Amino acid sequence: MAWFKREKKPIENPTPVEERRVRTEGMWTKCGSCRAIIWKKDLEANWEVCSKCDHHFRLGARKRLELLLDDEPWSELDSELASSDPLHFTDTKPYAQRLKDAQHKLGMKDAILTAEGHLNGRPVICCSMEFGFIGGSMGAVVGEKVARAIERSLARKIPLIIVSCSGGARMMEGVVSLMQLAKVSAALARLDEAGLPFISILTDPTTGGVTASYAMLGDLNIAEPGALIGFAGPRVIEQTIRQKLPEGFQTAEFLLEHGFLDAVVSRKELKPYISQALNFFLA
Repeated sequence: MAWFKREKKPIENPTPVEERRVRTEGMWTKCGSCRAIIWKKDLEANWEVCSKCDHHFRLGARKRLELLLDDEPWSELDSELASSDPLHFTDTKPYAQRLKDAQHKLGMKDAILTAEGHLNGRPVICCSMEFGFIGGSMGAVVGEKVARAIERSLARKIPLIIVSCSGGARMMEGVVSLMQLAKVSAALARLDEAGLPFISILTDPTTGGVTASYAMLGDLNIAEPGALIGFAGPRVIEQTIRQKLPEGFQTAEFLLEHGFLDAVVSRKELKPYISQALNFFLA
């Protein structure tokens, strides 16, 4: 009997299942309010607002500037300022490493962007906070950039707009961060004496030392719908006063009802609303 090996033709590997599948991971997101599944591109086109229930997702600092300022190029100010880690602070990881990680991830030096541009043709100075940068916390750099924005507003005699989105003062900088509350508040007093308008926009969340300083010192304090606004957290307050807090406590709508805000304005209406307000202030 003849023994022989049959020549085997190479079998082409079929396309892996993973490649044949339509890849949709990361292309959808779930609304935290109505639980609807939303196509991310549609959400981005709608400025991160749910089209079904009007829930406002958090918006990045740079996108916020794009929302408020005109399409013409705007100038970023003081972009080189960065924290020097004055206390050499370490908790679960060194503060210096936290800063490097956040800077690499977001492409910005600290938790705020300041810019000079135009809003419906009117020159303005605008500051926008980034919650993704260590919780949007306010340290020496954030305080200094806000103070410089106020000084530029005074020098140029143009309005100031600050968008707050923060967990409060940055504990990694200790008393240095707390000093920023007084510094910025004093600078805003000079802006008020000069008769220049300061519009404060409070977004989700605005808490701690930012609420206790410039966020609530605007000539006009505006919040986005559903934004969490307060100083201490609800649990801390309940433990302190030993009372159950009312429904909706620390939401923008609750604060408006109790006289702590001037208006709650949907994100897509913010720009025309601010433009009309500036026309009133500067008439």
